[in-house]
Amino acid sequence: MTDAETTRATTVGDLSEGQILRGILDRLPPSTAPVGPGDDAAVLSVPDGRVVATTDTLVHGPDFRLAWSSPFDLGFKSAAVNLADVAAMGARPIALLVALAMPDDTPISFVRGFADGLAAACAELAPDCAVEGGDLTVSNTLTIAVTALGSLDGREPVRRSGARVGDGVYVIGELGEAARGLEVLFGRFRDADGTPLVITPEARAALGADDARGLARQLTPRPPIAEALRAADAGATAMMDISDGLVLDATRMADASGVTIALDSATLGDDPDRALGGGEDHGFLVTFAAEARPLGRRVGTVVARRSEAVTVDDRRWSGRGGWDPYRDWDAGRG
Repeated sequence: MTDAETTRATTVGDLSEGQILRGILDRLPPSTAPVGPGDDAAVLSVPDGRVVATTDTLVHGPDFRLAWSSPFDLGFKSAAVNLADVAAMGARPIALLVALAMPDDTPISFVRGFADGLAAACAELAPDCAVEGGDLTVSNTLTIAVTALGSLDGREPVRRSGARVGDGVYVIGELGEAARGLEVLFGRFRDADGTPLVITPEARAALGADDARGLARQLTPRPPIAEALRAADAGATAMMDISDGLVLDATRMADASGVTIALDSATLGDDPDRALGGGEDHGFLVTFAAEARPLGRRVGTVVARRSEAVTVDDRRWSGRGGWDPYRDWDAGRG
């Protein structure tokens, strides 16, 4: 610990970009790329020459609240949501590029905790993936931008446009847990004016098991990356990350494929409304042909296009339409 750190909390404004970057890289696993962090760009080895790429941005306010998410949580979640998008294409995640725009009074302990979260997410969810570069800059609003790259390893990409009439519709992963967690945040961790309250260890310990599990799934989602890759190998005809709610994401798949997806609420557990309309689960919506050996839980069938892109129990869904950050954070709805 430096002398400055012994007298007060060191902020990013106290350090150079190189010092901040070194503090991040020292907490991440060593790169296995031919050229990793340190040059103007990384060089990656991709077995079949095709790269899947995606990017996602998390902004303080519409996407997360520092009162609710620890630095570790933010690092883990920013990695996890991008890894899920890569795996939804049937690709193996191989690299993350991470950009941080931070106020200059951000504690350096935040950067270190964030890096620890990135490292933990890669180690748990995608062991072949590492942080291979990124950028640091100053901003009045904390902003996290992550680009994820993946290798198809000889597979064809699995797109959301591949669902065909007669395919079974399956879900890999949990539904509704993250929505429960958001309800816990808005219901228990805000003051009378709606200002977020810091989640203390004591408050977290006082939660019931279901609420605690939902909170964990909201703050540190764990998409089943390996299962998505197995689904691609098993012949998935279409696949996508369930990030905005089953009905909304199934609508996107149905529209892309020119079909209707008929869902069965009896397959969705004890709280089908939360499963259908909640968001940020980061499981996978997958379709398989009848002759395939599917993975996951069957929740419906692909049928010929009707007036509705998605039906629930052969009716138009009239419940919550899915996660919308422009609406839901401001409205305080879970």
